[in-house]
Amino acid sequence: MTDILPDTIRRLYTDPGEYIDSDHPAVMDFAAAAVAADASDRDKASLLYQAVRDGIRYNPYVNMRAAETFRASSVLAAGVGYCVGKAALYAAACRVYGIPARVGFADVRNHLTTEKLRRSMGTDIFTWHGYTEVHVDGAWRKATPTFNATLCAKVGVQPLDFDGHTDALLHPFDGAGRTYMQYVTDHGAFHDVPAKFLMREMARDYANMQGEDLSGRDMEREAAQG
Repeated sequence: MTDILPDTIRRLYTDPGEYIDSDHPAVMDFAAAAVAADASDRDKASLLYQAVRDGIRYNPYVNMRAAETFRASSVLAAGVGYCVGKAALYAAACRVYGIPARVGFADVRNHLTTEKLRRSMGTDIFTWHGYTEVHVDGAWRKATPTFNATLCAKVGVQPLDFDGHTDALLHPFDGAGRTYMQYVTDHGAFHDVPAKFLMREMARDYANMQGEDLSGRDMEREAAQG
């Protein structure tokens, strides 16, 4: 069934946000370099997804107390980010082309991780995992551009592809075909990243990590070390 967005709602999800800053020159250049302007929205959504997935390395050892961790242009400049920042960048790149996009959040069990990260977290639940919803072909499509292909190779799973039409959330199976990631709670979608709220939630949910020195830690390097 086709979902026709009212003009005001369409503008809500295509205008720039504070964190989904699609009007930032670097974000606009990034989007322009990733796809041809005359491509279909479905192709744009797919190619932009891949550009964010593999162009920005995933690393959860970021400063959750810094607003720039959640801002699309800052994640692009750093070349590295965690799920929420990458979801914001993907949404911003889609908005550059007038594709309605927003960020969604969910609690996830068995999220891609390493043993060192699991010990630091003290849980196998990743709260407020960020993904992106894009409005293509008359419906909202869900996709998470979180895990870059090189990281996936090191942890033994296939990178998650998005064709611009079929939802691509998290890997349902590991490399051996066993049931893997599960969505536990979906918190819904937002026009912009609720950064101040997330900062408080991360401090509460991962209190074990607040006293650790996370500087210099890198998940992909940990995955390669086994």
